[in-house]
Amino acid sequence: MSETIQETQKKRMLSGIKPSGDLTLGSYLGAVKNWAERAEEYDCFYFMADLHAITVRQNPADLRRRTLEQLAQYIACGLDPEKNTLFIQSHVHQHAELGWVLQCYSMFGELSRMTQFKDKSAKNADNINGGLFSYPSLMAADILLYQPDLVPVGEDQKQHVELCHTIARRFNGVYGDVFKMPEPFVPKVGARIMSLTNPAAKMSKSENEDTGRVLLMDTPETIMRQFKRAITDSDTENCVRYDKENKPGVSNLMTIYSAVTGKSFAEIESEFAGQGYGVFKPAVGEAVVETLRPIREEASRIMKDKAYLEKVYKQGAEKASYVAEKTLRKVYKKVGFVAK
Repeated sequence: MSETIQETQKKRMLSGIKPSGDLTLGSYLGAVKNWAERAEEYDCFYFMADLHAITVRQNPADLRRRTLEQLAQYIACGLDPEKNTLFIQSHVHQHAELGWVLQCYSMFGELSRMTQFKDKSAKNADNINGGLFSYPSLMAADILLYQPDLVPVGEDQKQHVELCHTIARRFNGVYGDVFKMPEPFVPKVGARIMSLTNPAAKMSKSENEDTGRVLLMDTPETIMRQFKRAITDSDTENCVRYDKENKPGVSNLMTIYSAVTGKSFAEIESEFAGQGYGVFKPAVGEAVVETLRPIREEASRIMKDKAYLEKVYKQGAEKASYVAEKTLRKVYKKVGFVAK
């Protein structure tokens, strides 16, 4: 074991994001911002989920570039590599190995009920592959390898964490207490940022329609343009108010404004009382511009330092592998594999 690897008694938190597109404002407010705030309290492991990315066809050069850009953006968002373990999923072979074992403890019916499989199958009808079907088993392996206490997830991933619990309980029921049961952690504000042009859909980093999303690396001009185009409604009086059911576009903008300013919905309604969307939308845009400006500048600087990035992901993989191997060895022994 390397001298740089030290075990800690803190509770452990783990999560990852696929490098299948540029990180969005939704990724930042719903996930990464919340991760950065927890480094003092938890032993945190965060990874670029490149194994998951290839369930959909990727351009290899683009995938490599986006993986490193995502790592740079993680760091720029406040994930200090000295306080967090940052790594690339494919660099830790135990993910794929435990993923296969857990496929053998995942039931066909359970996997076929996953809403994300149904959604992605509809979008990629010409490439409904086995990896797309069984990827919740790999996601369970990603989680269970590190025996975490908490897994920060978006609302749309809670179903997968529940399946992870089911698989872990099934395995533990046969072999004893091998896996810890992690709790899903869903932040209350900013957990689900929707598309600016279609507030019924999540803001997506792989969204084909560029107008509905804001990327972390967008210029201030692009960000302002996106918010000015954002969908609202035809109300003219008392129009800035939170009503997710009847005013989804405005409610989404209020969620964003609340997440970047820390203001409550009541404070926002008061701030824009008597004012129309022509004032409100640019105000949200400006608040987002100022939030993302230091992140964009720092990520650009880090991307130019390839030696630093390589050091971060190699040290991260070393620590992650050390922790993951302990779990994998225990699993292999339980299922009856001959020790090396």
